[in-house]
Amino acid sequence: MSKDKGFWPVIFLTLVVIIAIVVLTLTNGITKDKIVQAKQEAVTEMLATLFPHMQSFKYDSDSGLYTVLANDEPIGHAFMAQGHGYGGAIDILVGVKPDNKSLQGIKIITQQETPGLGAKIINASFLDQFKGVPVNEVDLTRNGGKIDAITGATISSTAVVKGVKKAIMKELGSQQKGEKS
Repeated sequence: MSKDKGFWPVIFLTLVVIIAIVVLTLTNGITKDKIVQAKQEAVTEMLATLFPHMQSFKYDSDSGLYTVLANDEPIGHAFMAQGHGYGGAIDILVGVKPDNKSLQGIKIITQQETPGLGAKIINASFLDQFKGVPVNEVDLTRNGGKIDAITGATISSTAVVKGVKKAIMKELGSQQKGEKS
């Protein structure tokens, strides 16, 4: 009889695990589309802050490039950049004008910089400096560029500028190579 008592807890736990798997699978199926839709809405909102006249966009998953459209005509491009600041990764959305020669602007998506100092990278006074800057002049003023670092937050400012520069070189450099071929 003692062997039978050891058998029932195994069956019970097996049933609990099976039920949990079924419930999680059903929940994933129900919420999957909502999560995709929420991400799509978040991207649309971020792109609209950089391109106020945007009506739609196309996304190329191979290159990671968003083509922003108004009246089915391209009004710019956007892509993701990442800098490494004092507090960790800084995720940035970079918008460029249709000719890819100057910036439309940037938007900080996520950051973990020090509140009151490095976190000032999300302030309009810093972000607005990027608007209209030629892509080849994206650098801090001390390095000959057009962007002023935030006083007391040089690491964060540098991280944003370096991340944007690196992404421009990667995204626009590969496009220009493709145009020359």
